[in-house]
Amino acid sequence: MKETRVYKQTGTCSIQADIYYQGPRTPVIIYIHSGALIFGTREWLPVEQIEYFTSCGFSLVNIDYRLAPETKFEWIIEDIRDAIHWVRTDATQWYDFDIKRIAVIGGSAGGYLSLLTGTMDYKPNVIVSFYGYGDILGDWYAQPSEFYCAKPLVDRANAINRIGNVEITSGTWDRFDYYVYCRQQGKWVQEVTKMDPILDEEKLKQYNPIDNITEEYPPTLFLHGNQDTDVPYKQSTIMYEKLKSMGIQTELITIEGADHVFDHHFTEPQVQLAFKQLVNFLKVHLYT
Repeated sequence: MKETRVYKQTGTCSIQADIYYQGPRTPVIIYIHSGALIFGTREWLPVEQIEYFTSCGFSLVNIDYRLAPETKFEWIIEDIRDAIHWVRTDATQWYDFDIKRIAVIGGSAGGYLSLLTGTMDYKPNVIVSFYGYGDILGDWYAQPSEFYCAKPLVDRANAINRIGNVEITSGTWDRFDYYVYCRQQGKWVQEVTKMDPILDEEKLKQYNPIDNITEEYPPTLFLHGNQDTDVPYKQSTIMYEKLKSMGIQTELITIEGADHVFDHHFTEPQVQLAFKQLVNFLKVHLYT
């Protein structure tokens, strides 16, 4: 059964999470949705994945967060930090989670935010990144995307028309045009963070997972299709190699021939195997 609660209240937003509680002392997964920090909603998490995780004995907390560009980039990061804090503190008045066994899982931008939690004061015990990225300062985001430039051009006027001036926690698909504009122009960093990749490089590095790995970084699993047209496969391999070089427990599952959002093809044998490996990774590192 699902219960929906507000995990954070701001001046303009009630930020919600769906909780699938599986009983006392169960380990908990915090799930962070995709959408380039611009669009998306917690409702995107497929039912098949919810049922799979819960049937494996995990309680699940599926969160929303405020979206860019209406919300400051730093405040989006705060929402993720506050969600982890809520699970560890306030949520325990309703749910007897095992708060010493917390995993954070996310896809794409949610994968980026998941990787960023490994650099926070309150780190999860395990991180899983589906086709996420650990380097927002790389050329893949700072230069026009060949894949998106092959699509019909979105001019700035039409892009801006897709967004508003009021903070939101759920972004519809029409906002995708704004993302396409960002990728065609190579301006995601400027548009989403309101910072310049060169002039504000040192500040941006605070939010760049690959620049903030320490020996305390949690065990991390990467899952990525090697034919990803949105987030380069290399974004997982470079994080994986960096963690491995620092002695962090990490694994990389390559989905051969797969594009972005491969996990939504849940019944495919390669994806089924990957989820079995994922759950095994969680159990190994949450219970040792």
